[in-house]
Amino acid sequence: MPYLESLRVFVRVVELGSITSGGRDLRLTPAVASNRIKELESRLGVRLFNRTTRNLSPTEVGQVFYDHARKVIETLDEAEAVVAGFSDTPRGTIRVTAPLGVGRRIVAPLIPSFTDQHPNVDVRLRLSDRKVDMFEDGLDVAFVLGELKDSNLKLRKIADCDRVLVASPDYLARAGTPQTPQDLITDHNCLLLRFPRSPEYFWTLQTPTGPLKIEAKGRFDADDGDVLTQWALEGAGIANKPRFDVAAELASGALVEVLPETPPLPAAFGCLYPHRKLQDPKVRLFVDYIATEIRARMSEL
Repeated sequence: MPYLESLRVFVRVVELGSITSGGRDLRLTPAVASNRIKELESRLGVRLFNRTTRNLSPTEVGQVFYDHARKVIETLDEAEAVVAGFSDTPRGTIRVTAPLGVGRRIVAPLIPSFTDQHPNVDVRLRLSDRKVDMFEDGLDVAFVLGELKDSNLKLRKIADCDRVLVASPDYLARAGTPQTPQDLITDHNCLLLRFPRSPEYFWTLQTPTGPLKIEAKGRFDADDGDVLTQWALEGAGIANKPRFDVAAELASGALVEVLPETPPLPAAFGCLYPHRKLQDPKVRLFVDYIATEIRARMSEL
């Protein structure tokens, strides 16, 4: 078993790019993770990593060993998942990622109740509005909002999320309330969710004649959706948000819906997971639970 544990550490260190990150992912101190790597190198009689003060990368033989070690770990995980199917008690760790807003407001609050029902299951949640690589990051489930295409992963759609354009009363008093989608382009500051190397940014609105794509422009952009909400609250401009994400602010009047007759197209909400995870009972249970709870909450908005 210590050898298999060292293999897991080695695989995560390669994937995450540092001993500290690899150890943290497995809840090990950097010292323990480093010792596991040293023990593995001693057993194999080779150097697995090139080390500098700023960089850690696998050697040529380390990369070859990683390719095989990863297959060993995946095969072991699959075998354990199959055996777990014969047990009434799911156990193990589920690694989950979600966008910041969805994760904070919907997914995270549901996790304690799930683990209360299944006390032998641990859930590790990572939140980010950036696109993640499920295989490289060793994830079991990724909740996504928006485009759900990925040919290498299994997709499960959960719900359509209404989107709204919102601004603060103060902003609308100063800049005026847009009356048509064209007003957004000519007279207003759009708050944009954008990442490095993002393409041109568009908002697609629902109109009586069909979807209308407009090139949204603004002086501010950020890669965190909560930042856009805060900017909108501070009167900086108009944001395009999932309704659930700003429901409290709309109810209190801190934000006002703009152009309600031509709202943005809904965003599909769902989850992605590797095909091999389909046979893992704890992953199926978790996805089923989250999907049921989210549909119920979405219907209340």
